[in-house]
Amino acid sequence: MGYPDLSPAELRQRAEKAVAMLGDCMVCAQECHVDRLAGEKGFCRGGRLAAVSSWGPHFGEESVLVGRCGSGTIFFANCNLACRFCQNCEISQYGEGEEVSAGELARVMLEVQEMGCHNVNLVSPSHYVPQILEALVTAAENGLKIPLVYNTGGYDALGTLALLDGVVDIYMPDIKYGDDGTGAKYSRAPRYFTVAKAAVREMHRQVGDLQINEKGVATRGLLIRHLVMPGNLARTEAVMKFIAEEISPDTFVNIMDQYYPAHEARKYPELSRRITREEYREAVRIARAAGLRRIYP
Repeated sequence: MGYPDLSPAELRQRAEKAVAMLGDCMVCAQECHVDRLAGEKGFCRGGRLAAVSSWGPHFGEESVLVGRCGSGTIFFANCNLACRFCQNCEISQYGEGEEVSAGELARVMLEVQEMGCHNVNLVSPSHYVPQILEALVTAAENGLKIPLVYNTGGYDALGTLALLDGVVDIYMPDIKYGDDGTGAKYSRAPRYFTVAKAAVREMHRQVGDLQINEKGVATRGLLIRHLVMPGNLARTEAVMKFIAEEISPDTFVNIMDQYYPAHEARKYPELSRRITREEYREAVRIARAAGLRRIYP
């Protein structure tokens, strides 16, 4: 188990270290060096407090997270990526949400537990790790014990992930692109694949392959998502080769078929269509050929 096994003093110390990082912000891989404690805003547009768009039981996630009672998702506003095709752009790009204190965020965590959810699913948490740790101190002291899911776009800083070692139970990163140039062009994320590979290696080191209990619900481990894009813009072969050879052939991988041209995608001809059935089948074939054994669904 993750954070319930840490002492309150250790968890509080982690939170304090993370909050101090906001003063010269390098919380995520954008490394903006703004003073968020003084109200400055960087790439993510996040401030001293976390901003939350919505929360509650969610049944649209992978079945190993949803179970019978749902995944307790907390959707954070803003994002450390600027994906031109973002399907949640109202939240991620336009900042739809309200700022909450650490105490309020702790109450949200406890509320989804009280609803019977199998986990607390932190959606787009990379730029709010200090605030999440602050809230977790209070939530853990008040009985929070369900697994913590870190549901990220994959553009995470190693120094921040180190503070989450022993805290996060389930890491669920995207690996959006299999090369750096594509990530810079379509998500304004310099060195995206390089950063994501390092982050996923660290995530796997911390939690290992995904573990599922007798009820079919994930309790710990790594789950990777990869969105198939038109014209193989995501460079699927490089992504699957990396996972199979450098992480584990037993990595739980969700190859997703729901791409559609949202947000600013229609400004780019290559992004302005859905994927074909054959493109999706080819992505699955590539994953199997790479040697991956746990392809969802």
